[in-house]
Amino acid sequence: MKPLVALKLGRVSNLPTVWTNTLAAAVLAGASGFGAEFAIMLVAFSLFYVGGMFLNDAFDAAIDARERPERPIPSGEIGRSEVFAYGFAMLGAGVVLLASVGFAFEPRTGPWPALGGLALAAAITYYNAYHKGNPLSPVVMGLCRVLVYLAAALCYATSIPAALWAGAAMMLCYLIGLTYVAKQENLERVENLWPVLFLAAPVVYGVWLVAGQWAVVLFWLLFSSWMLLALGFLRRRRKGDIPRAVISLIAGISLLDALLIAATGSFGLALLALAGFGLALASQRYVAGT
Repeated sequence: MKPLVALKLGRVSNLPTVWTNTLAAAVLAGASGFGAEFAIMLVAFSLFYVGGMFLNDAFDAAIDARERPERPIPSGEIGRSEVFAYGFAMLGAGVVLLASVGFAFEPRTGPWPALGGLALAAAITYYNAYHKGNPLSPVVMGLCRVLVYLAAALCYATSIPAALWAGAAMMLCYLIGLTYVAKQENLERVENLWPVLFLAAPVVYGVWLVAGQWAVVLFWLLFSSWMLLALGFLRRRRKGDIPRAVISLIAGISLLDALLIAATGSFGLALLALAGFGLALASQRYVAGT
């Protein structure tokens, strides 16, 4: 497979948001340090994401032939069966890597990371196979990110803290709103705005976090302002504004991670999540994020 084809299929510009998800989950789970196990986790969740993106193109090949003939499969750059094979292989490799974390590294949480990985692989496959015409597909997409949080947390603890559940719930709400907007991309319009209200949930939750720690206010302002900027494209409704809103909201995942991390008092790691946001934006200039 040519490297450029792999980049297109994997939407690799969005990988920094997966890395910041992993970082946020580890912090919220109470990780006291980051060693080789964290590097393995980053590789594992990257494989889950890229594998899922490969499967997205493989399952949608017939639709892309009509709506996006420039995509790698309908354009003849690679075969559909080959993309299926690569996609499922990456999901399997992700599960194996998480299993190695659970059994080979402290605190040795056993099979739980691998079980979380299996649940994530199942959710990714289900979403890709059935998202077209499924009104609940934004919820399933949100659950994929929730399972990234849970699987990463299970690498450090078998008892999930309340802060992680709350953060995962906010990520779920954010992804429901984001995915609904993304599903309208080919229409160049958003037919109903009520699902976008899910995006308000993490903003409101952020107000509660700020009330507890005023130093968090900068991260809340950055996240809220960026989200409003992205939603402004929907209100303007010019050609190309829906894709702009989508890629902006995708990058904003890292801003939400930074806010959640900052609320724990780990401001240095929160700044690292902000760097992930910047890297996602820069990468989207070279590899399409949708």
